[in-house]
Amino acid sequence: MSDDVRFETDGHLAVITLNRPAKLNAVTPAMADAVVAAVEECNASDTIRCVIVTGTGKAFCAGSDIAELDSYETPWQFRNRPDYCDAIRRLLKPSIAAVNGYAFGGGLETALSCDIRIAAETAQFAAPEIKLGWIGGGGMASFLAHSIGPSNAAMMIMTGDPIPAGQAHAWGLISEITAPDRLLDRAREIGSTIASRAPIAAETAKLNLRAAFTMPLEKAIEYERDLQTICFATADAAEGRAAFKEKRQPVFRRK
Repeated sequence: MSDDVRFETDGHLAVITLNRPAKLNAVTPAMADAVVAAVEECNASDTIRCVIVTGTGKAFCAGSDIAELDSYETPWQFRNRPDYCDAIRRLLKPSIAAVNGYAFGGGLETALSCDIRIAAETAQFAAPEIKLGWIGGGGMASFLAHSIGPSNAAMMIMTGDPIPAGQAHAWGLISEITAPDRLLDRAREIGSTIASRAPIAAETAKLNLRAAFTMPLEKAIEYERDLQTICFATADAAEGRAAFKEKRQPVFRRK
């Protein structure tokens, strides 16, 4: 881990916090490595059921540290670098982006890589790479087009200008807006609700949602039915049925 990335667990919840506020949480290669390590720990854990990603200070994440980019010897080395957005997408557990401030460039892609996004009233979102001569490379176009539509995505990517939290909510980029001092509490509330559900079902729901964007309709439905069957065969599903019959709360064990 890096001092610039905090990783904490609390029961079934894990929190990955980008902690370089003086640089707007711009991600260095060392920070990217720390995010990769945190994701690997979450994926290996039978206890962690939901992961929150957030930042400190006035930024969620301002993307990659521009000053570090010239350290790559070749464009190909840059292309194949360990990527923090790729790492977040490799999370097997449901994830929540708690966007506390600026989510620019790779920071926006990090938020888009999470399953659920909520934001403080002070948050802003931007794809500013075009202002520096390039475009995003962590899924920016695909995720924006799916979440806010192609015209709004083009507006963000081709101008590079930021939008406020209210606009992001109206466009469907985020699910909720909260007061800044309520953001992490609200993320924990949502995370705790998810963590109280059957963990294998939650993880397969994540797989299913991703398939819904990448598979043809009939194949996606077929895949969904296969995932449902897998879930139905688990001990947790049997516990859910038993709890329903016995009129009690189920106790899920990720089995």
